[in-house]
Parts: sequence; C-alpha cells; structure tokens
Amino acid sequence: AGKLTPANTLALSDAEFRGAGVSRQKTRYIRHLSECILDKSARIGRLPYMDDDAVREHLIRVKGIGIWTADVYLLMSLQRHDVWPVGDIALQAAAHEIKDLHARPDPDQLTEIGEQWRPWRSVAARILWHHYLSTPRLSKPVKK
Repeated sequence: AGKLTPANTLALSDAEFRGAGVSRQKTRYIRHLSECILDKSARIGRLPYMDDDAVREHLIRVKGIGIWTADVYLLMSLQRHDVWPVGDIALQAAAHEIKDLHARPDPDQLTEIGEQWRPWRSVAARILWHHYLSTPRLSKPVKK
C-alpha cells in the first residue's frame, strides 16, 4: 500500500474502492476531489488563510461537499472557534434535549439558539456533540 495522494487515489479501481467499503457515489466524490486538487481548482493549502465564508465557498465547488461538510472541516480541521453546523442532526438532537424543546430545532431555529454562544459556537457544538454521544438513546422497536 502506497502513500495516499490524489494521483494514487485516481489510480485505484472501482473494485478497490468497494473493497475498502466506499460506495459508488462516494468513489465519484473522492475522484472529483482528487482531480480538483491536481488541477488546482481546489487549493486545500490556502484554506487556513481564508475567512470562513471563503472556505465554505471554495469547498462546496467540489462535488459531494456541501455546507455541512465545509462547516465540519472548518470546525475540526481548521479549528475555527465560531462555527455552528446547523444542518447537523446530532447537534439538533442535543439542542432539543438540553434546551428541553418541544421538537428538534430546524436549522433556522438552531441558528437562533447558537447566537447565545457566539463567538465560541464551535466550543458549544463540541459540548453538544459530547452530550449526544454520551447520552443513552432509546431504540425504536423494529416493526415486523
């Protein structure tokens, strides 16, 4: 097994991707990202120097990368301190629980909730994810 590079990734066969548990759709996305890195339409090395909105705009040009992925990249990889991924289901569920809301908040409602933690919403997101992951959940019964 060689080093994982965009060029080496493009050389992998569909069977090799499947063998690694990667779906056909994700394989297309990975290949597109590799192509974008190689043709320099995705300048990954510049992302740390861009503001959050510019990073989002740059990343979502790549097939398979949406706002949620860009936000999580900002929060986890670039360690930005004020990112609030409102499309994240676990974040919505945790906010629902800790705020004792009637229903899980939608992205607009979660945006409003997050304002109280600005400019440290990334810290709040990590705490809510920790709550979500450490709180037992009832499983729904399987219908037969």
